[in-house]
Amino acid sequence: MNSRNLAVAAIALATLASGAALADEKKKDMKAAEVEKCYGVVKAGQNDCQTATHSCAGTSTADSQGDSWVYVPAGTCAKLSGGSNEPKA
Repeated sequence: MNSRNLAVAAIALATLASGAALADEKKKDMKAAEVEKCYGVVKAGQNDCQTATHSCAGTSTADSQGDSWVYVPAGTCAKLSGGSNEPKA
């Protein structure tokens, strides 16, 4: 392969890679807009991630802990009994 063909191939690969990266970012942005954190509705051991009182997903110790959250579809949390978009003390 001569240097011109090699340069064209490198540019084509870079273009494809940047396009794929942009598509991944858009997909992440869309997903973030489609879900929200909902506090106070999680069963013990079913939380999605870290809070002030425990270190990681699945480690909440009581049902409906005010600082434990789970991802729910956007707009759903307010409809759940005890649900809040902010942690409860």
